[in-house]
Amino acid sequence: MDAKTGRELLEGRGEVEKNVVAVKVGERLFDLHTPLPADTDPETLRPVRAHEEDALAIIRHSTAHVMADAVQRLFPGTKVAFGPAIDGGFYYDYDRPDGSFSEEDLRAIEEEMGKIVQADSPFVRKVVSRDEASELLTQMGETFKLEHLGRLQGEISIYTHGDWVDLCEGPHVPSTRFLKAFKLTHVAGAYWRGDERNPMLQRIYGTAFANPKLLKRHLKQLEEAKKRDHRKLGKELELFAFHPLAPASPFFTERGASVYNRLTDYVRELYRRYGYQEVITPQIFDKALFETSGHLPAYYESMFLAGSKENLENAAEALAKKPPESAEEGERVLQEHLRFGVKPMNCPGHCLFFGMKRHSYRELPIRMADFGRLHRYERSGVVQGITRVRTFAQDDGHIFCTPEQLKGEIQQFNELVFQVYRDFGFEDARILIATRPDKRIGADEVWDRSEAALIGAVEEQGIPFETADGEGAFYGPKIEFHLKDAIGRSWQLGTMQADFNLPERFDLTYVGADNAVHRPVLLHRAILGSLERFFGVLVEHVGGNFPTWLAPEQLRLVTVSNDFDGYAHEVRGLLREKGYRVEADTSGERLGAKIRQGRLMRVPYIGVIGEKEREGRGLALRSRDENKDLGFLSLDDVEARLAAENAPPSLRG
Repeated sequence: MDAKTGRELLEGRGEVEKNVVAVKVGERLFDLHTPLPADTDPETLRPVRAHEEDALAIIRHSTAHVMADAVQRLFPGTKVAFGPAIDGGFYYDYDRPDGSFSEEDLRAIEEEMGKIVQADSPFVRKVVSRDEASELLTQMGETFKLEHLGRLQGEISIYTHGDWVDLCEGPHVPSTRFLKAFKLTHVAGAYWRGDERNPMLQRIYGTAFANPKLLKRHLKQLEEAKKRDHRKLGKELELFAFHPLAPASPFFTERGASVYNRLTDYVRELYRRYGYQEVITPQIFDKALFETSGHLPAYYESMFLAGSKENLENAAEALAKKPPESAEEGERVLQEHLRFGVKPMNCPGHCLFFGMKRHSYRELPIRMADFGRLHRYERSGVVQGITRVRTFAQDDGHIFCTPEQLKGEIQQFNELVFQVYRDFGFEDARILIATRPDKRIGADEVWDRSEAALIGAVEEQGIPFETADGEGAFYGPKIEFHLKDAIGRSWQLGTMQADFNLPERFDLTYVGADNAVHRPVLLHRAILGSLERFFGVLVEHVGGNFPTWLAPEQLRLVTVSNDFDGYAHEVRGLLREKGYRVEADTSGERLGAKIRQGRLMRVPYIGVIGEKEREGRGLALRSRDENKDLGFLSLDDVEARLAAENAPPSLRG
């Protein structure tokens, strides 16, 4: 019997409605015109309507196709690359031979997209052979798609709407009329496949929603996001900078380093309270470490390899003795002789550390923390400000525990994480549990235990969670903590990973109460994650208005005239001695200009000094967060205010 489509099954149930864009079977989405797997249970199928969350990616992917159609109509000769849906919208990459896309071009493309939508052209899927697809793409001159075809495995499909054709897996909306609300936002450069060795393409970003009201709300959010962009605020607030000789590696200014160090101090205080031992481990290890851990084969493309002069001499000698017959062979020789790896994560070093001595069950759990610098080779096409960099530190920790302690450690960490996020003003946090990926180490029964441990601990705490099948780390499943910021964007920050594999690979043991040798369980965990990334997220979340306990400058003193500079310096000295971060603006600028500059720098408190303040031994205080003048306060009252806000909420008192 022929496989039925989603539309046919819905029609049989009388559930075909005008706003249905797809169907969902289990966790998989199918468009209405695609034959479903033969073993599909009709009872498990449900319609997906345009306004539902599951429809959003389908709408955006389909809109990307319409955009590419419009681009090729308006700019003949333009080739297309990839065009996926992403968080917040979609993009498509183009190779346009006659120039770059301007703002005027984007408006013209939007207008042409409107015409395509009005045409109400159905999206049609067709399964083709590899040879048929190759012939079609060759005729179309789509060299990027042709290259991509060579990497595809399994069934190959193409989609058309009107006369436009694309190599695509789908799914798509039934027709272009479903694409009622879209906006092209900006253009950026992007290397083909994110590799700077490949051609530079032009990437047009856009977004789409089920209706204009939702689109309008999102565009308003984008405008707010531009104001809060950490790259913009980082420059304005003098927090960090970049230099081309250190690509994707930030320099933190004195002000930025002040915030950065307070983030680590805050986490260190939590470590003291929760029984962590902070360690310092090397940054460069023999590659054998990463071969043992499995990171070298799994993470090779993202690692920095290192070598001594002796290593290079040996490599040169090997290449001269037997010249390689291909670039791949030459790379293999170099890899063999570049003996060292710069650590991209701390877990292999911590396993090495744990294994250096004999442990008793009485010592466990051992909670090991490390702020060591990590280095990962992120492609230039994906680095972004300080939220995606090549050098960073994590509030990284690894817990070595007995199987009996596993649930308690996971639950304690969950409580800690939610406390931390509340301290930073993140009120909306959700948990995602990512399960075993296709590319992994360890036996299935080991993964069964790991996944059951995470899910069981979270369920027992009554914390709602979702699952992300196949998105775990290669050595273990993980809990991901996703937060919504002040303007509704989602960020993945903390993580907890249950790992039975690395202890096995490193032959880690402890002596149990039965005097026998046992294998510990390893928990990988981070609260803030990358400190650089969290810094950038926090800047955007608070719009540069760091809370008083974290602000690089807590109080700025401004004088009415230079006659009061002496008192300003005295007050600054007194408060600095007590540990507060105070600056004095005694420049020759007018008072209004000084106050305005303090506001622009988002200083929590501005203290005005004139004759009355000097005589009364106080300040005329203005509060940023209360957005008002507080009037005259004595120095004791000023200090009391600063003291009350000088620690994170959960650590006060």
